[in-house]
Amino acid sequence: MLLESDVLIDLPWPAGRRCYFVTIIVMSRRLFYTDTYTLPLPVGHKFPIEKYRMLRELLTGKFELELAPLADRSTIELVHDHDYVEAFLSGTLSPAAMRKIGFPWSEGLVKRTLASVGGTLSASSEALKTGWGGTLAGGTHHAFATEGSGFCVFNDIAVAIEWLRSEGKIGRAAVIDLDVHQGDGTAHIFQNDAEVLTLSMHCKNNFPLRKQISKIDVELPAGTGDEEYLKVLQSVLPKVAEFNPEIVFYQSGVDGLKSDRLGHLELTHAGLRERDRMVMSAVQSPLVITLGGGYSEPIALTAEAHAGTFLMARQILG
Repeated sequence: MLLESDVLIDLPWPAGRRCYFVTIIVMSRRLFYTDTYTLPLPVGHKFPIEKYRMLRELLTGKFELELAPLADRSTIELVHDHDYVEAFLSGTLSPAAMRKIGFPWSEGLVKRTLASVGGTLSASSEALKTGWGGTLAGGTHHAFATEGSGFCVFNDIAVAIEWLRSEGKIGRAAVIDLDVHQGDGTAHIFQNDAEVLTLSMHCKNNFPLRKQISKIDVELPAGTGDEEYLKVLQSVLPKVAEFNPEIVFYQSGVDGLKSDRLGHLELTHAGLRERDRMVMSAVQSPLVITLGGGYSEPIALTAEAHAGTFLMARQILG
């Protein structure tokens, strides 16, 4: 966000000389959060809901933080099937469909899901205005057009791309998905769309068991560490620039950390910081940063890694 303030310069101006007001431009980076929308989960549930609050607290005072708005249904239905959206919002999805998503249905889940999409929409607008935008949620890349999966109800990145195109703000978009799990929902939604590049770099032997076909899929063996990971990433990033997108969405999951109980890679915090630096240095288009997975033990390691992504963005992108 650009904030303008007029400041009167109080100096001993020589007689007969004019005194001018000077306009100072101050850059204030906004990030959008969702953690105040409560999500009731049973004791022992493996989804790390506390990481979102911890991340917001780590970034308080470093960014302008704003509660994400709730996305409206018509925008979500630019991607998702009307009947699926209706059933989720009304709480009438089948038990089997909710089990595949991985959450018990609640009003809190509905609001948090709408806010997750709303945060990515808001971050997309910020990116087009200022060069980059971020949300402390989103990256729900396992959601398909007609169903949810893997803690993902609606695919916020896909919705944001279709919303921007419907508004005539972009034509071509790219998705750089570096979550340890393949962005299968995103790949499937855009499988026949030549104007959207989907790049997923993920652990081969990990969820989802049935992979979809991204425009670019890079499968890494379990146990891959920093050196090999960064070497592979460096080789594929130029393909994004060659596509010449008008906006890039970065799904910045940190579940590749060695401490992550669901990841199976062996990346360090330093490796993730270098990963982020490489992505942000390579991208020439407006960049939207979303979260993704992260299941380290303790979960504070995940929150720290997520915070590092946004701090790197401020350092590289301003």
